[in-house]
Amino acid sequence: MEVEGDLEAGLDELRATYSTGKTKEAAWRRSQLRGLLTLLEEKEGDIFKALKQDLGKHPVEAYRDEIGTLVKSVNYALGNLKKWMASKKAELPIAAFPSTAEILPEPLGLVLIISSWNFPFGLSLEPFIGAIAAGNVVVLKPSELAPACSSVLAKAVHAYLDNKAVKVIEGGISVSEKLLQQKWDKIFFTGLDVFICSAKVGRVVMTAAAKHLTPVTLELGGKCPAVVDSLFNTRYKQVVIKRILAGKFGTCAGQACIGIDYILAETKYTSTLVEQLKVWIKKMFGENPKESNSIARIVSKQHFLRLKNLLDDPMVKASIVHGGSFDEDNLFIEPTILVDPPLEAEIMTEEIFGPLLPIITLENIEDSIQFIKSRPKALTIYAFSNNERFKRRMISETSSGCVTFNDTIIQYAADTLPFGGVGESGFGRYHGKFSFEAFSHEKAVLRRSFLTDFWFRYPPWNDHKLQLFRSAYKFDYLGVVLTALGLKNSKQDSSK
Repeated sequence: MEVEGDLEAGLDELRATYSTGKTKEAAWRRSQLRGLLTLLEEKEGDIFKALKQDLGKHPVEAYRDEIGTLVKSVNYALGNLKKWMASKKAELPIAAFPSTAEILPEPLGLVLIISSWNFPFGLSLEPFIGAIAAGNVVVLKPSELAPACSSVLAKAVHAYLDNKAVKVIEGGISVSEKLLQQKWDKIFFTGLDVFICSAKVGRVVMTAAAKHLTPVTLELGGKCPAVVDSLFNTRYKQVVIKRILAGKFGTCAGQACIGIDYILAETKYTSTLVEQLKVWIKKMFGENPKESNSIARIVSKQHFLRLKNLLDDPMVKASIVHGGSFDEDNLFIEPTILVDPPLEAEIMTEEIFGPLLPIITLENIEDSIQFIKSRPKALTIYAFSNNERFKRRMISETSSGCVTFNDTIIQYAADTLPFGGVGESGFGRYHGKFSFEAFSHEKAVLRRSFLTDFWFRYPPWNDHKLQLFRSAYKFDYLGVVLTALGLKNSKQDSSK
């Protein structure tokens, strides 16, 4: 859908569709979810081509991180939709008898989803699944930095889903600004900008939403640490190394909000850690990673130059122990490892979002907790350890959107876990039922009979009624009866 001239008409059509009530029906929600499944199946080839064109992703990586997770999520929503839509009984005190109460989920209405370029299908359609399952009408704004993916999304959604209830709007920053000026019932933002940190962009979104008091979910990012205890020096060493590399270079070449940003490790183990990383980089990505077709490229020249500039600091460049080569023509950066770059350097103060992996050494791995606490809250903390005491400390003494032990990234695929940040890494949560809840309002419904009524609810007031209230709010029903019968003295009201 074009923006100029068509935006208002398009939003009016969406609101009119919502007002008919059809999106609230379970049959409509199921039909749209099934349509999305068909889209993912029949357009798989187009999705592979678009992801290869925009990001250089191998089809296996594309299926693992985007198509496959979406198929799983749609099937999960279809299997649980009836339960999610059902009202939940709420308990009431005996004093309310006879009465009943329930909590009923209802859709919010017209919602806007602004998605990112690094997982252009996954980050567009994962919240979209929740919005549709919850019965909303939706505008989806994909990122212009992945134009081929944006085009496939726009055409496919138009062909497979209800155009009067779902619209995809393409365009750049000016389009996003126009969309944010509109009145929405919910804004879900997962966008990124290659020059501005996610937290700053999040503030722009919140400022626009405040005009209409629109609720917002922000999925931002930050610097996600991986704490490596001496575990990698055990028989699990190879598994640890492979999971670290997959959580950094194997996930959109490090261009992932939940990817590892840097490693914390003890000084005495660092040389072994570096050597093992080098060995397995070659095993996973080949002698020439650019030719292996197993690692994605950088999304744009601007983003490429931003990453290249991170290494321009002589002290940072001197800390490189592996890699460091750049191919600007092909927007490719080989997996690069650094040891102890200056903590005040930009590579350690800003989210890296690329295939550069600093290792920060510590005398004692327990010091990693204070290191993490001294920095903005991360979207995810990864920790490789079998030390249960250390794990408990990591959970209780740090704050992050998630803590994952002895693996990376897999928490994103778990429908039963909420995915979201805290502090500057974002707020709000989604995935599975949490996506449904993100786009729903839980309406409280109470039904009361006329059979009973308590006279002391109403003026005129006296000490006798005050004592009745004192007993009632303590659920002291015997006290209520005794006070009502005059068998229990009323306390004097000191405010009389």
